[in-house]
Amino acid sequence: MPVLAERGYLIPAVDTQDTNYLACAEQLAHSLRQHHPAAKIALVTNADCRNTVFDHVIPLPWGDVSTSSNKQINDWQMFWASPFRQTIKLEADMIAAGPVDHWWSLFEHRDMVISQGARTFRDEPAASRFYRKIFDHNHLPDVYNAITYWRLSQTAQKFFATVRSIFENWAEWRTLLKFPDEEATTDVVYAMAAVVLGVETVTLPLDMGPTIVHMKRHIQGTHTDNWTQELVWESTDPGLRIQTVAQHGFVHYQVKDWRMS
Repeated sequence: MPVLAERGYLIPAVDTQDTNYLACAEQLAHSLRQHHPAAKIALVTNADCRNTVFDHVIPLPWGDVSTSSNKQINDWQMFWASPFRQTIKLEADMIAAGPVDHWWSLFEHRDMVISQGARTFRDEPAASRFYRKIFDHNHLPDVYNAITYWRLSQTAQKFFATVRSIFENWAEWRTLLKFPDEEATTDVVYAMAAVVLGVETVTLPLDMGPTIVHMKRHIQGTHTDNWTQELVWESTDPGLRIQTVAQHGFVHYQVKDWRMS
């Protein structure tokens, strides 16, 4: 993909049988625009989308190479799909709850940064390791691909080539892990690729980089998986409050059909 802008946000959205990721991506893009009206935003999808909230709608360069059970396999294509010299890739099922453009200054001197760790809606580091057992068993870095920065560089290209290799050869790579998943997941694949390249090469020191507010049950301490039915939330247009607490950065809302309006 030719470079069309210096900096921009990239949102992958490949629908599954159960989830309309395009609708999620549109909500994320609108939330970004509320805080940063001039931001450049690109959508990478296999769907027909003409929503003007996106500056660019880009097809998957190699088409949809995923399986019916695992749409995450397409992730490696994002490096080659991005029209930006510097890219922040965002998972579609998030919203920007506050300004995030200061992150460019944090990232711009690095070839690549993958976010680490997660937060509760109270802005506390996630204490539960319920969803991260494979990381702990295998001493993998606690990375979340939900926020991933890269600039056009050999480092980033090598990283995504490694991600592709792991996804396409998961049967071999999984033998290196204790208690591996049957299907490759993006966070685990990113963690393994980070180890191959050197964790310090593709992450910032802990507590220095951005973290997501992750609304999964065991992180937030809710009684059910659907936090929207248990916690009081309020759209502040722009922004979001949960249990009266103003959110900042990106909130990974997890309940795929949740909409702020």
